[in-house]
Amino acid sequence: MDRVTQTNKGTVRRIDGGHEERRAMAKIKVVNLAGEKVGEFELLDDVFSGAINDTLLWESVKHYRAALRQGTASTKTRGLVSGAGRKLWKQKGTGRARIASIRSPLWRSGGTVHGPKPRSYEYSFPQKKLMGALRSAIAAKIADGKFTVVDSFEVPEAKTKLFRTALDKLDAGKTTLLVESSQKLGEKLYLGSRNLTGVELVLSSEVHPYDLLRYEHAIFSKDAIEALQQTLKKFVSKRNNTATEAKQAVAEKEVA
Repeated sequence: MDRVTQTNKGTVRRIDGGHEERRAMAKIKVVNLAGEKVGEFELLDDVFSGAINDTLLWESVKHYRAALRQGTASTKTRGLVSGAGRKLWKQKGTGRARIASIRSPLWRSGGTVHGPKPRSYEYSFPQKKLMGALRSAIAAKIADGKFTVVDSFEVPEAKTKLFRTALDKLDAGKTTLLVESSQKLGEKLYLGSRNLTGVELVLSSEVHPYDLLRYEHAIFSKDAIEALQQTLKKFVSKRNNTATEAKQAVAEKEVA
């Protein structure tokens, strides 16, 4: 069944297991920590109106998880295992197979051939692809109704109970990602949210598509989504812009 999210000026539709259709997103509501609407935030259509690229999301998650691998697996070659280096018996005349060392890989407790060695599994990932995956991840959260924008994370005291109450009023679910602007990050937010089970706090400049996919609900501050939207706008491809303009031109002709 299709999952549909209503906005002020149109419908955001995502087909389960497939790509997202053309969407007319304009504004999403901004609430306070009590869940009350206090304003609206305008989404840039040229940033979030494209289809959700599932392949790009998979590539970004694969890159992120590869960088997490420790790469500490190691085996001993014949030069590293213990054992004497002397020849066990003479080369000819015994009727047995020739052997040079007890440390040979052919022998039990001998060295390992082509075994793993400590290495880094990290590899380079183009920034444009990363930003495209981040755009798709945010668009997917909005389409699924799992995206909330709050005016501020400010609370009177740095207490976990206050943030737990706020998340319950926002229907945040079991796992929640909090995203705040680096310029607005305060001590109260850091101390009050760090002990919440299933909740993680990240900066808008450091948020990764893997974070958005790993948590059930995403809550952005207004400053954080504004900063991130401006960053994503710089990486919108000319091809997408051209396609959007072409569709708009066709729509205008049909209206006329």
